[in-house]
Amino acid sequence: MKNIRNFCIIAHIDHGKSTLADRFIQHCNLVTDRNFKDQILDTMDIERERGITIKSQTVCLPYKAKDGREYILNMVDTPGHVDFSYEVSRALASCEGALLLIDASQGVEAQTLANLYLAMEHDLEIIPVINKIDLPAADPDTIALQIEDDLGLDSEHTQFCSAKKGTNVDAVLESVVKFLPAPEGDPDRPLEALIFDANYDPFRGTIISCRIVHGKIRPGDIIQFMSTGATYKVEEIGLFQITRNPQKELSAGHVGYIIAGIKTVSDTRTGDTITLKDRPCAKPLPGFKEPQPVVFSSLYPISTDDYEALSAAMEKLKLNDAALTFQKDSSTALGFGFRCGFLGLLHLEVVQERLEREFDISLILTVPSVNYHFYLQDGAMVEVDNPAYYPDPSKIERTEEPFIKATILMPEEYMGVVMTLCMERRGENTNYHYPMPGRIEFTCELPLAEVIYDFYDRLKSITQGYGSFDYELLDYRPSDLAKLDILVNHEKVDALSQLAHRSKARERGLHACERLKDEIPRQMFKIAIQAAIGGTIIARTNISALRKDVTAKCYGGDISRKRKLLEKQKAGKKRMKTVGNVDIPQSAFLAVLKSDAS
Repeated sequence: MKNIRNFCIIAHIDHGKSTLADRFIQHCNLVTDRNFKDQILDTMDIERERGITIKSQTVCLPYKAKDGREYILNMVDTPGHVDFSYEVSRALASCEGALLLIDASQGVEAQTLANLYLAMEHDLEIIPVINKIDLPAADPDTIALQIEDDLGLDSEHTQFCSAKKGTNVDAVLESVVKFLPAPEGDPDRPLEALIFDANYDPFRGTIISCRIVHGKIRPGDIIQFMSTGATYKVEEIGLFQITRNPQKELSAGHVGYIIAGIKTVSDTRTGDTITLKDRPCAKPLPGFKEPQPVVFSSLYPISTDDYEALSAAMEKLKLNDAALTFQKDSSTALGFGFRCGFLGLLHLEVVQERLEREFDISLILTVPSVNYHFYLQDGAMVEVDNPAYYPDPSKIERTEEPFIKATILMPEEYMGVVMTLCMERRGENTNYHYPMPGRIEFTCELPLAEVIYDFYDRLKSITQGYGSFDYELLDYRPSDLAKLDILVNHEKVDALSQLAHRSKARERGLHACERLKDEIPRQMFKIAIQAAIGGTIIARTNISALRKDVTAKCYGGDISRKRKLLEKQKAGKKRMKTVGNVDIPQSAFLAVLKSDAS
């Protein structure tokens, strides 16, 4: 165990975590040059297309140190986006140390601090690593001082490297061996293994990623899950070395995988403890904090026949994405579906894309919303995240909505436009300071509902991609909320209803009406598209009717003949309007979700 090191790489977005992981893998000769590709640990198509890490990935590196000793380095490459911080917290639980990666030109940013605090909560040993020292704008000495002043980390252990060019990668690996502690655990105690991830293989069942805290495990052992009491016989155990590498035994301190023919997906829970059936441990390990979903949206299959397939897909995705929460939901317009909770809008997009790609299911999403508190006149408090459960307005005494503290880091020339954006979104208590020359850290308290709509996209476009955004939930504050209904041909479409601040309701209503007008095909009668709060119409557009030229055959003669035909047509259209149904195409639901800028 003295020769095992478990560590992860944490950093802000785009500071080079996956590139450094690539260099470590090449340095330890885990992959031949012929089989190597950039971002080798990012296995999902969506990760490679977007150039981001979504899933934490573990790899076991065999390393020979300069003193000649052989080490096993279990490395976890983690995501940088705030939406996937739950992935980072789970990865940290399986480690004793962390490399905190900082860009030599950008310096300490929002997620750098957030991930540092997460690591400190887990009592990890931290080595600061300044990356990208080969860039023309790099200033590693200033960044090293910033690490000491802003983060309070000891600069003696600070390493300088360029992951892209492979400069000083061996020195970083040496520092891992030298400064990070070996895992503690007793191989002779009863087995205690913590599940920190899992994924589903159609041929082998559930493949569990776990950290062995105490004891040993071998193929043929009968294991038991502490939370459900389910027992299984171990078929294969091993280490992650890009591909799965089977072993004869895993003992305390190892990070590896277990395959035990687990077909029931619901038995496997992230944070559960695995022990041996004939020699169980006394109590389960402390698991992970339950993730708090922030954004809520309903998912419906485009074809109602796909509901069963969607249900199975959600179970399998939950296994691999523990931050996803869902429950059954139904809508008169869209049939049966699921009400899901996400950690942010990027998380929502990723889940939607994974369901469509990995499980081949076409989906419709409803307008994202947050969790509101409604205080009723009888003293009760109701939590509402779905407009369908909006209480009777006459019984509501007051309403509250969640507020966040947004931290935005950007070059100082964008200060004005960012401040204007925050004020438009009902921002308050703004504050700013200069962490380093030329860069501003701007903090502002914003309603979460204003952020989930299209705030991040707008921020990126007005700062030309240089603005970085991080947030934490603060509290609930009084708000003036209203339920905005969308009516097509005087009938409510429940899937398009949304909860909005009264001051923004007309703007939202107009946007939805205009989008629907572009998407709904014209009929033989005029269609009214309206946005309403209760019985009050606040926005309206019309789709004009298709007209047949009924007077074409009237040439010459009395004008009354033409008028008679037009009146007949008018009466027919009026009758059609009362009985006609308007089918709303699926693209219309998606169009309402998109902002004006997109």
